[in-house]
Amino acid sequence: CNALSSSPSWFCFFSAKDMKHRLGFLLQKSDSCDYSSSQSKKEKISSSQRLSQEEVRKWADSLENLIHHDRGLAAFRAFLKSEYSEENIEFWVSCEEYKKTKSPAKLSPKARKIYDEFISVQATKEVNLDSCTREKTSHNMLEPTLSCFDEAQRKIFTLMEKDSYRRFLKSPYYLDLVSPPGAGCGPENCKRNHTHTLDCNSNIISQCA
Repeated sequence: CNALSSSPSWFCFFSAKDMKHRLGFLLQKSDSCDYSSSQSKKEKISSSQRLSQEEVRKWADSLENLIHHDRGLAAFRAFLKSEYSEENIEFWVSCEEYKKTKSPAKLSPKARKIYDEFISVQATKEVNLDSCTREKTSHNMLEPTLSCFDEAQRKIFTLMEKDSYRRFLKSPYYLDLVSPPGAGCGPENCKRNHTHTLDCNSNIISQCA
């Protein structure tokens, strides 16, 4: 205001106040645009992650289809957890990840970790293997290779396929996902006490009480 000494003091005050008002308006507009942009991105992500009925129905074709689909694997894992048998799918997943190991130097420590967690006598999450398979896998620990858990993994896969997978297809964890879109929770459409669906982070959440 000193530079404009010829201007009345009230003019300087009005200009500063006017500029402050304009700046506040622009900031509000910017925040609004950022919020709209954020909401739009969330909607696009949500849309891209929605499960189609066709995808879910394919899970009933085979256990292979189910556990090789990220959302299917999450649903099956949640079901097994409800039955206190999630160690089976955790072992299978660990074996899949182990077979992707590229560094030979990492094979032994990774193999030992899986063995100690799922197969050894003192395993914290011991899986149900016959003595022959367990003994063979133990022998494989002497010189671990990418295929050292293959037989044990096949046995656990077969166990899940013949047992828990069949129960999963009859459970709300699957039935509520494969039901027609728009089927509400009225008496005709919601005979079960709870429904389960998958959120964007592949977690099971309860929807209908």
